[in-house]
Amino acid sequence: MFGYPLLWTLLLGLVAGWLATKLVGGRGGLVRNLVIGLVGALVGHWIFGAVGIRVGGPFITSFLAAVFGGVIVIVIGRFLGR
Repeated sequence: MFGYPLLWTLLLGLVAGWLATKLVGGRGGLVRNLVIGLVGALVGHWIFGAVGIRVGGPFITSFLAAVFGGVIVIVIGRFLGR
């Protein structure tokens, strides 16, 4: 049930969240970057799918969707936080 796929998903989310935080500028942290990466992956996959970009196959496409979604999540969070 749990194992390597879960570990890879968490690791991908952590790296994607960290990269999104660095692109937008700001501070992160282990848990915050993980949450941004995982929520960003959901948002990015949804947006990519809505515009017709195939997601879910290659690793790089999923990673880019997660980073893109992470940036969107950070920007929306900052906008709503004001």
